[in-house]
Amino acid sequence: MISADLKDIDYERISRLVYEQCGINLHEGKKELVKARLGKRLREGNFQSFGDYYRYVTTDDGTAELISMIDSLSTNLTYFFREESHFDKLRNIIKPMVKTSNQERLLEKLRIWSAGCSTGEEPYSLAITVCESVNGLSGDVKIMATDISTRVLQTADKGIFGKERLNNVPPAILKKYFQMGSGTSEGQFRIKKNIRDMVQFSRFNLMDTPPPNYRFDIIFCRNVMIYFDKATQEALIRRFNQCLNREGHLFVGHSESLTGLSHELKYVEPSVYRKQV
Repeated sequence: MISADLKDIDYERISRLVYEQCGINLHEGKKELVKARLGKRLREGNFQSFGDYYRYVTTDDGTAELISMIDSLSTNLTYFFREESHFDKLRNIIKPMVKTSNQERLLEKLRIWSAGCSTGEEPYSLAITVCESVNGLSGDVKIMATDISTRVLQTADKGIFGKERLNNVPPAILKKYFQMGSGTSEGQFRIKKNIRDMVQFSRFNLMDTPPPNYRFDIIFCRNVMIYFDKATQEALIRRFNQCLNREGHLFVGHSESLTGLSHELKYVEPSVYRKQV
């Protein structure tokens, strides 16, 4: 018989493991959430207790289940053009980078990282914003979108969304960049191929050191750091700074700030920072 009781010692061990794996700081107030979300994993895996479950995910055989555990505990609520002022700012950053050649407007090269991309609304919003800024995309533009959750990345890669995620999308943009479903897919909208092709999804743990090829003009990492403690936040900002190209910009969530953190980025405006030369 499965024990539904999450003992303090097991909660402490699971919390420590989650922190070590992905930097998420689970405080005492999250105990019931952990119990509810991992209870399903216990039932599906036929584990007898949270203690048995913890022991399994810390073995080599439990690596896949450890990833599923992190997936279950990650919060992934988002929608298109969330915190809209950031996309207005992005347009202003892009404008000086747009060149005109033979009457064709183009971006010679632009690299964007959507870090903690969840189900894909943010990177697709970025791609649409870039296209609208250039008035028809031409040039070398790539958006890398990463998340620790394999579950949300699978959803993101499909590029299919319900209408509730599109409330902030103007009708003209909806018509231009989305295909409306019909029949059994009524009420669903799929991102058009030219936008999907701009975005590359992959799993990446923000606690890891980025590879040398991670070099970006713009990084969006919004509403992610609120789950980290100060030391983890500072380490993450240092890694972002190393990944930014000269004059590159970092966007964080409107509820986030680098105030009180040790960092080398220059403040631009609330929730926007730039790499110093």
